[in-house]
Amino acid sequence: MSTTTPPTKKRALPGVNRKRLLPGDNAKQSIEGLILLAGIVALMWLLEAINTLDHNGLNHGGGIQPRNVSDVWDIFTAPFLHVSFQHLIDNTVPFVFMGVIIALRGAIRLALVTLIVIVIGGLGTWLIAPGDTSTVGASGVVFGYAAYLFTRGVFNRSLLEILTAVVVGVVWGGALLSSLVPHNGISWQGHACGALGGVIAAWWLSPGRAGSPRRGAGPGGWGRGSEPSGGRGQGSEPSGGRGQGSEASGG
Repeated sequence: MSTTTPPTKKRALPGVNRKRLLPGDNAKQSIEGLILLAGIVALMWLLEAINTLDHNGLNHGGGIQPRNVSDVWDIFTAPFLHVSFQHLIDNTVPFVFMGVIIALRGAIRLALVTLIVIVIGGLGTWLIAPGDTSTVGASGVVFGYAAYLFTRGVFNRSLLEILTAVVVGVVWGGALLSSLVPHNGISWQGHACGALGGVIAAWWLSPGRAGSPRRGAGPGGWGRGSEPSGGRGQGSEPSGGRGQGSEASGG
């Protein structure tokens, strides 16, 4: 006598999002993120070319003017403006290095991290930077990217991300810490506030936060996915200064 048993449904592994296991989807997501990153960098270089031809005229109306309510919206333009091509080069290298790592998680992730860092870092600089200065440069975002990469492993509970952050800290930590020390013409406020924005971004986008989207388990994590990490940054220079970091100048 033969017997039949009802078909059983295959149970998915706990915490695994099947969609994330499709290589094609991941590749497409990464490509979209890299395209967005390339677009941001291209925009910064285009603006610097225009700015140079205009004798840095864009900096006068696009830099962060501390506690000037009518110009508070300049927090969205200041990260894309620089005082010179050398300033832009100094920021482009770490911006691309760390931006690529974040972009591999997709355009949406890159856009959200960038936006959170710009808003938190920009408002913080607007509140605490010295008066009669104008702060421009992408290094505040660079510090935000670095802080995001340093802290996401803790919020994501990923051993791989934590170990990667340790390596990044060993390689880039000295340069980052030195840029937080007050120097003439360098806005350490932009660096510190940008870093704060990165920590908030890591917390806000973590899968453990209530209301945040769940991610599947990934290599190196203990229950949640992991992102490759690394980065180094030199800060935002307020106009009128030169060098690494965020510089602010009177004007």
